[in-house]
Amino acid sequence: MFLAALAEVCERTGWKVHAYVLMGNHYHLLLETPEPNLVAGMQWLQSTYTKRFNVSHRESGHLFQGRYKAIPVEPGAQYFLPVATYIHLNPARMRGYNFKTSKLQDYRWSSYPAYIGTAPRPGWLTADRVLGCLGLADTSAGRRKYGAYMGTRVEEVWHGDKPWLADETWQKIRRGWMVGGAAFRQEMLARLGGALRKGKRSSFSGEEVRTHDESQADALIVAGMAKLGLQETALASMIKNSPQKYALAWLARRHSAVSTGWIKERLQMGKATNFSEFLKRIETAKRGEWGFEPFSKIKNIKS
Repeated sequence: MFLAALAEVCERTGWKVHAYVLMGNHYHLLLETPEPNLVAGMQWLQSTYTKRFNVSHRESGHLFQGRYKAIPVEPGAQYFLPVATYIHLNPARMRGYNFKTSKLQDYRWSSYPAYIGTAPRPGWLTADRVLGCLGLADTSAGRRKYGAYMGTRVEEVWHGDKPWLADETWQKIRRGWMVGGAAFRQEMLARLGGALRKGKRSSFSGEEVRTHDESQADALIVAGMAKLGLQETALASMIKNSPQKYALAWLARRHSAVSTGWIKERLQMGKATNFSEFLKRIETAKRGEWGFEPFSKIKNIKS
């Protein structure tokens, strides 16, 4: 029923599914959206499946717990392949999986059997990009080699002390808000910043927003230090409650949403008691008073 709904939403939206797995209480999709319709498509998919499930089982109410989590993935082989592998290995990581008698291709609720040719491949499932990450063609020979590759990954899960950490990318998939390199991360932060400026803060997870806010605050501090003629290495040797540090703290506090604790740690200010009082004192200081000169040099910096 779920796969039937997935097929329908792909036809409606033009989605391309590169990998999927359905588990007992969750599912994963490696999804490409040629059009900007992820939200509309996911709303249709989950609501339609919920209605059909409830009718079939004579149930009512919500079926999914909370909002789905969408993680942008950089399409290069370094990141795209580990995500597909993570998805296809889900059955082997579940409790009770018998590595001696079970075969990954026998798990029917996954795209893996269709990848290696032991099950029909639906039209909405595409394998060429994942196979291409390994330099393989979508041929019988390429599918056999992909099966061999996945066999080695199953062995890693079986014999690893911490199978959930067999690939360092997996932790980012489980806990992170994006999967990709530094340039991709900056691109996603820029896009996130645009959405937040439009008042869509509640549409994103706490980690996404926190990462954006900290990146924004750090850029402000770096710009402020340049105005003050300070080097990054100077922070450690400066007194914790120096006017320069408080001026930089005011800048980050005024133009970003980071926490006080983050500012204190970033500027190596220790506990910095009476923090808010000092920031107000800097802003209201007159020429020649404590903190005025550093403040005057950076007060026009904007986020």
